[in-house]
Amino acid sequence: MAGSSETITQPDIGMRAFSRSLPMALMRAREAAMRSFRPLLGEHGLTEQQWRVLRALADATDPLEVGDLIEHTFLLGPSLSRILANLEQRELIERQTASHDHRRAAISLSTDGHRLVRSVAPLSEALYADIEAAIGDTRLSQLHELLEQLASIDTTHSQEHSQ
Repeated sequence: MAGSSETITQPDIGMRAFSRSLPMALMRAREAAMRSFRPLLGEHGLTEQQWRVLRALADATDPLEVGDLIEHTFLLGPSLSRILANLEQRELIERQTASHDHRRAAISLSTDGHRLVRSVAPLSEALYADIEAAIGDTRLSQLHELLEQLASIDTTHSQEHSQ
């Protein structure tokens, strides 16, 4: 009916409302947080994913292999390969071929990479301070604890029953 003011509703499909979906709530929260960080990263010529790789390398005590970086950054292999090629071209990382297996490489920050991370770090921490001020340090700590707990939940058992 054109021009009708009636609202068409979908029948109940037996699941929570989309607005109450945990994955969507996490995506909304991530987007809200990243809105603050994207301009900072852009000013330093970095994408979110490139920064994720640089942060993981800066946090590591030893060089990381590609598989370790995939695990730490949650990036897919092909995406990580492109990111590493870009960062290496910009001389922000260094690759060392593993002596025991020439197909493997250990990745670390270069001197320029360390310099870049050190220059972004205080600005990034200022943004974190803004987030902490907005929700409080206790609630931010609770949020981190809850997210770590959520990440550790093994849902494979419940998925087996739904098939």
